[in-house]
Order: sequence, then C-alpha cells, then structure tokens
Amino acid sequence: MSDRYLAFANSNVGRRLVGALGLPAPVRLERWTAGRNRPVDGALLIGGEGPLAGAVAAFHQRLTDRSFADVEQRFGLPRWTAEHGPKLKALVFDASGIASTEQLDALRTFFQPALKGLDRCPHVVILGRAPETLKDPFAASAQRALEGFSRSLAKEIRRGGNVQLLYVAKGAEDQLESALRFFLSPKSAYVSGQVLRLGACATQVTDWTRPLAGKRALVTGASRGIGAAIAETLARDGAEVLLLDVPAAATALEALAARLGGRALAVDICAEDAAARLIEALPDGLDILVHNAGITRDKTLAKMSESFWNSVMDVNLKAPQQLTKALLDAGTLRDNGRVVLLASISGIAGNLGQTNYAASKAGLIGLAQAWAPVLGKRGISINAVAPGFIETQMTAAIPFTIREAGRRMNSMGQGGQPQDVAETVAWLAQPGSGAVSGQVLRVCGQSLLGA
Repeated sequence: MSDRYLAFANSNVGRRLVGALGLPAPVRLERWTAGRNRPVDGALLIGGEGPLAGAVAAFHQRLTDRSFADVEQRFGLPRWTAEHGPKLKALVFDASGIASTEQLDALRTFFQPALKGLDRCPHVVILGRAPETLKDPFAASAQRALEGFSRSLAKEIRRGGNVQLLYVAKGAEDQLESALRFFLSPKSAYVSGQVLRLGACATQVTDWTRPLAGKRALVTGASRGIGAAIAETLARDGAEVLLLDVPAAATALEALAARLGGRALAVDICAEDAAARLIEALPDGLDILVHNAGITRDKTLAKMSESFWNSVMDVNLKAPQQLTKALLDAGTLRDNGRVVLLASISGIAGNLGQTNYAASKAGLIGLAQAWAPVLGKRGISINAVAPGFIETQMTAAIPFTIREAGRRMNSMGQGGQPQDVAETVAWLAQPGSGAVSGQVLRVCGQSLLGA
C-alpha cells in the first residue's frame, strides 16, 4: 500500500508546504537495486585510532572507490574536511580504543564536522568492544556509553540516514567486511539504532555477488508479503529455496516457486505430520531455516478466547520450536547452518490487544538466546529479526489513524517494506553471519516503541 504522505512530502509542492508548516519531512529511503557493484555508492570516511579502523582500511576498496580518513594519510588515505567535501555516504568510526570518560570526546570531534557533510541516506557504523569482556570498569563504562551515543545519534542524523553500533570481539575482525557490506549499504535502509555483537566465525563468504550459492533454504509462510520477499531475496543471492505455506495458499505458493526456480510444499506447520513431511522433502539436507509463518488473533486479555490464545501460540511459537528440533534431531539441518526466527517489536515493547502475539514473539527471541550456545557447537547460528511497521496486506487493513501513527512513530517517519526484512534475513543467512548468534535485530526504522 502506498504512503501518500511520504509521496506528498517528497514532491515539489509538498516540500515547500511541509517546510513552511514545520511538519515531519520523511526522506524516501534508498534501497538495494539489481546491478549495483559496491555496497557504498559514494564517499566513505574512516575514523578513530583503534585497531578495528585498520582492519576496515584493509578492504575499503571493496566497499567503495572513494575513501577518506579523518587524519591526513592515515591508512594511506586523503583527509576529509567539511569545507572541501565530498558529501559523505558512509562513515565508520573505531571507538574500540576509548577507555575513559575523557576519551569519549573523540566522538564529538569526529562526528560534529562530519554531520555537516552528509549525503542523502547516509549509513554510520560505530565499532567498539563489548563492555562485559573488559576487566577495567572505567573502560567498560566508556564502551557502554557508546550505546547511548549511537542510539541518540540515530535520532538526530535525519536525511534518511541510520546509525548502528557493532561490538567486535577479539578474533572477529575478519567478520567486519560481511557486517559492513550490509550496514553501510541500502540493504539496511530501515535498520537503525541497533547494537550487535560480532564473534569469531570459521566460515566466510567466497562470492559476494551470490553469497548463498550452493545453499538450500526453507522459508515458511512464503506465499505472500514478507515471506515471499524473503524467498525472492534468498534466491537472488544464490540459494535453492523450498517454499512452505498452508494448503489454502498452494496456488500462489507454486507460482512463486516456479518463478524462483524453487519448490513448493503446501503443509500446515501445526499438523502432526508436518515435521515428517519436511524431513522427507529435504533428503539432501538444509542450510538455512527461516521461520516466517505467523498469525494474529487480537483481543484484550479480558476478552480473549482460549482458541485465539492457543492458535497464535501454536503457529507462532510451538511450531518453530518443534520443527527446528525435529530437523536438528534428524540431521537435516546441517552443521554451519543458519536459523532465522521472525519475531516482532511487539515481542519487545508489547502492544495493546496482543498479549498472545507479543508473548509468542518474545518466546522466539528467548528461543534464539537459549539455543545459540548449544547450536554454536555445530557452527549453527540462530537469531531473531523483529520487524516494526512494514507495509503489507496485514498493515493495509489497519484503521487509517492507527496505520498513520504506526508509520510515523519511528526516527525515519515512515513504514518499512518487505524487502527491508528480507535483506536482513538474507544477511543473517550468509556463511560469515555465524559471527552473530542469539541476538535480535530490529527492522523498524528505530521505532519509538521498546529499546
């Protein structure tokens, strides 16, 4: 469904009127399109004195053909200044060496001039060390301060930009390229204000044009909306896809599978034989498991029926639990596999009339956190993706005033697209993304709901 206010605010007449009245002016976000060669289409500025900046400088030419440093000839790069440009499309600041309150001023001295020279839809990544890994309490305090800074900067950056904080473990420096290829590119257009931890990972992407080549993926709830977008994106990145949905959606499911060169499987994931049918359909094993299928049955708790409660729990939480366990026990989900669970910001912040839905989605986040250490022994990662307001058939049915509030209650002032969720899932499905596990990544434009 189209966002009429977003379209108006970006028209010639709309810009003048919105500016004159002081109304919100959301910027139409840049998203990944076919044919792009590099993640960053513009100038990249690398700053900071920590060791992670040097790691980034080693591969900066694979990110963009225009790189600069904050100090003349650092990493052999020219110095960038606001006076002489060019406009900045991406910024990486290494804050991993900050170990005191006084040293936090480096954030101000780097970002203050850079903010004056931003291009449209800029991407910012701050690099640090996880506070819980540091013995010095003052250093841990300074690194924890990065979280408040990055989330606040994400709310100030405007111009369709975003900001992320990556805590990089020692030994995980070789995973930075994968992360920056996602977070500095339009693939992360609707992701902002996020904090992730990167750990060591034995596997790497060998072909950035088709990072999922040779992988088999299963996507549930794949016939339309976010599920269909996920299937399309995984196939684009080289995966062989098996698409699953309820029998009632078989026609749409088969049409999509045929278009993507994949296979369709019409199965109710709550059926007693669902696990057996999945295992039978995957004789050669599975590398990527995406639990996207989900339903809503909204009522306040005082009015909620037992059937409403149970149906949501069965589809959203119980089925992913049981199917994943069955695929693991049968050896169908192979070592170094990737599991992605579609949660929701409702599972983080709660939502009126959705105690059942919010509980089920929070349960998925808990499942990722609890299973990560166990699955990690086999090189398998498991993460949750929590979408915010995404423009789908489901949100199109929401009453107008509530729909408009949902669109505007985030730092970007607009709803996301199914592609935004799909790009995030596809990144977490990559071989190198085993560096991230047991975590939840929000795709919500930095929603005002939750943390």
